[in-house]
Amino acid sequence: MPRKLALITHPVFSKHDTGSHPEVAARLVAMEAALKEDAELSRHISALEPQPASDEAILRCHSKAYLETLESARGGRGRLDPDTVFSPHSIEAARHAAGAAAAAVDFVLAGQDRAAFAMVRPPGHHACPERGMGFCFINNAAVAARHAQSRGPEKILIIDFDVHHGNGSQDIFYEDPSVFYYSLHLHPHYPGTGMEDERGWGRGAGTTLNRPLPHGFPAERYRSLYQRDLDGIIGSFKPDLAIISAGFDSHRRDPLGGLALESDDFWEITRAVCERMPPGRVAGTLEGGYNLEVIGAALCKHLRALAGLPRE
Repeated sequence: MPRKLALITHPVFSKHDTGSHPEVAARLVAMEAALKEDAELSRHISALEPQPASDEAILRCHSKAYLETLESARGGRGRLDPDTVFSPHSIEAARHAAGAAAAAVDFVLAGQDRAAFAMVRPPGHHACPERGMGFCFINNAAVAARHAQSRGPEKILIIDFDVHHGNGSQDIFYEDPSVFYYSLHLHPHYPGTGMEDERGWGRGAGTTLNRPLPHGFPAERYRSLYQRDLDGIIGSFKPDLAIISAGFDSHRRDPLGGLALESDDFWEITRAVCERMPPGRVAGTLEGGYNLEVIGAALCKHLRALAGLPRE
């Protein structure tokens, strides 16, 4: 049976002006166009607008000094690092992106057999406790995980299939046994982290699992590895909620990628999560994906799986 699906987005995301940059507002335009073409999927979507993340929500994941740095950039233009461009609406967009990820959690916790996706920019998984980097300002998935824990669920699984390793998400939870971070990503590739021996530290030892994959790693082998890992993680960790950092730059045609997934593979790997988790305990948030010709199709496959719909 189909699940109730919320798509959480906001007009301010298109006002995050990055100029000549891979992470542009045209990504959202391409995704919205693809959604309009999928009439069956559109009938199952409830569109919601988020509130901006509060200071309290952000400070669960980032330092006060870094939050002050972000606020000092509000309304201006510049760069947090060579890759991370901000413009007058960027900090507002970043706060709404984190708020959207938290709203996705609220939606799935509000009833039975629900799913939600935060269609946001800027992305978040490279944002570390003390700094932004790699197009990311606030770690949206991390804010959502901590928000979920404030609502009751204790054990959170973050699944990151972006082509880049989510170093910020790993750093935030590296010593935390209550959040399991799982990433499949290209190696060698930006940001250079995410080796298999990075498994967590202290009380968090064993709650990080990285799968650095070589260029051109076949999609069939990717799916097989992914499903075996999910069986092991979910069987032993027993998460109350899964948050997907959905990076569609793992697509074979992505200009910043190097893996071999096709659009249909995103349906397969998303369905694998939904089948293994308790009903209505999966939320997603957008990370990368920079080929405007394929990102819409990849998103629709992901959302179809979240909604419990067939691949096509």
